[in-house]
Amino acid sequence: MKDVLVRFGLAMESSLLSELDEIVAARGTTRSELLRDLVRAEVSKQRVRSGEPAVGALTLVYDHHVRDLTERLTAVQHGLGDAIRSTMHVHLDHDHCLEVIVMRGDTDVLRDAAQRMLATRGVKHGGLELVTDRARVQASDEPGPVHEHDGHTHVHAPDGHAHAHTHGHARPRRK
Repeated sequence: MKDVLVRFGLAMESSLLSELDEIVAARGTTRSELLRDLVRAEVSKQRVRSGEPAVGALTLVYDHHVRDLTERLTAVQHGLGDAIRSTMHVHLDHDHCLEVIVMRGDTDVLRDAAQRMLATRGVKHGGLELVTDRARVQASDEPGPVHEHDGHTHVHAPDGHAHAHTHGHARPRRK
């Protein structure tokens, strides 16, 4: 059944409305569609429950000249052990770096670690995006099946092979 659209009033500062309208114009959409998208995103974030297995991406922009900052960030990451799945470090300019940290584990643990890193002196801004899917995301450190083809070897997630392939081989048959 199709969900019915409901009209309602909204009050906001004129300066904020101007910024909203700039985003609407840049996207080529409407205020209503943009607000629906924003609400959907917030609802999705709120659905991430405490104690669930999740994957997350933490972004940090920081001034790498701040004394001991990189050591403090690294200490938090090392404290998480195998929950840190990958990191990417990008030099933005002479003073600033962007770090993207991919994590996997319990939502509470990931949120706590993110909060500690975001609160570290020298971190300018950043944020954590968490994704959970009780049917597929597992906090297990058990790797999926390893196989070789087309001259490379890789590991698939424990769900068996649930991603599209662009490198020319069919999904393996289950025994």
